[in-house]
Amino acid sequence: MKLLLTSSGITNKSIHNALVELMGKPVGEANALFVPTGVYPFEYGQRYAWNPIAGQAAPYMCQLGWKSIGILELSVLPSIDKSKWLPSLAEADALLVWGGDPLFLSYWLQASGLAEVLSDLPNLVYVGVSAGSITVASLFAETYSAERCCAGTPLKTEEIIFSLDNRETTATLITASGIGLTTFAVIPHFNNKNHFAGSLTNTQKWAAKLPVPVYAIDDESAIKVNDGTVEVISEGEWKLFTP
Repeated sequence: MKLLLTSSGITNKSIHNALVELMGKPVGEANALFVPTGVYPFEYGQRYAWNPIAGQAAPYMCQLGWKSIGILELSVLPSIDKSKWLPSLAEADALLVWGGDPLFLSYWLQASGLAEVLSDLPNLVYVGVSAGSITVASLFAETYSAERCCAGTPLKTEEIIFSLDNRETTATLITASGIGLTTFAVIPHFNNKNHFAGSLTNTQKWAAKLPVPVYAIDDESAIKVNDGTVEVISEGEWKLFTP
């Protein structure tokens, strides 16, 4: 399985080049499928699902100049015969998995039947964005500042104290099972001021709750996995935490 796990998508030339290398062809000769499912639990989630499709959300994942691109909506797949959607997946060079709630996304990746067929598609490049990168791990964690009420079963829920603007705040840390494509976990939006858990101090506390290696990557970084070989592609900042 080939993976390109990003914080915010194809944000720079280095990450773009890594995508082309993994696919073995230019974007203009490649077919892609876009998965918006993970963003639906958010308020205005329907709008956030449309924005990247319409090119209103940077980076322009769907506007990279693909030969063809389609939508793969996970929540409808259980009601459709696999023979109707598997051919499109088999012909795809890249699966673009958008962000959102990783617990919700992990649930639908498994409930849709998609996770179980990914290993049969060794040439497909899984391109994760934020939650799309988090959920590929065998075990992951995510922080929540408000109560969640969506599909997906946590393994553990605990309160964690984070630092925010020189004061302490309490967040909920949920640990859950992902789809098992990697033995390491990912924390996206490292040192991004718009994500309260992304500071170095808070990321250290988050990573310490997981008994696996954890890569914290910023919006200019990505993790490339090719036949089990892991490489960090970065024009920004990243950090590896070991248990």
